[in-house]
Amino acid sequence: MFYWIMKHIVVGPVLLAIFRPWVVGLEKIPAEGPVILASNHLSFIDSIFLPLIVDRPVVFLAKSEYFTGRGLKGWATKLFFQATGQLPIDRSGGKASEASLNTGLRVLSEGRILGIYPEGTRSPDAKLYRGRTGVARMVLESGAPVVPVAMIGTAEVMPIGTRLPKVRRIGIVIGEPLDFSRFHGLESDRFVLRSVTDELVYELRELSGQEYVDVYASSVKERRASEAR
Repeated sequence: MFYWIMKHIVVGPVLLAIFRPWVVGLEKIPAEGPVILASNHLSFIDSIFLPLIVDRPVVFLAKSEYFTGRGLKGWATKLFFQATGQLPIDRSGGKASEASLNTGLRVLSEGRILGIYPEGTRSPDAKLYRGRTGVARMVLESGAPVVPVAMIGTAEVMPIGTRLPKVRRIGIVIGEPLDFSRFHGLESDRFVLRSVTDELVYELRELSGQEYVDVYASSVKERRASEAR
């Protein structure tokens, strides 16, 4: 109920009126049953506007730090992420990664829509980076249809490091659902997982028009942070 009120009455109508997002292909998202929305990731606001334009509730897996902050800011951040339907996950790797996968699979087993970012983190420079194979495991183990989504212009509206967005129109392009049923039962094969991930990222590149870089975005961020010290 809280999510519905925030989306349809309090926050949603204001944001849609201000930023006036244009949308292509909304009808390609199944009206019922489990669905994976796999999107490129340019800005913090991607996780806000994608759920706003989809009729059904969309659940994103957000890093747990957003839910554990202290003081007024921590409380407000937690409230915001709860209002946008996001669930906390530990992204430290190992068993934490397995727990994140299981959380996503639980959402899908409940017949809901799960939003994920194959790149694993925001792009540092608006380019499209190599996908993480965790998304492929989720696709194959759940059997849910995966719909590629390209966010357009969100990096210009709210670049990394800024606190307030600029008022500009953004776009959302939704592609045809992808069928990976040919890989059924092969979710433990790392070559299959890489193939599924690369095919999905290729579709994102076609939809978004982004330049593709065959390295992980997190590696680029780590290198730049090291060079800046």
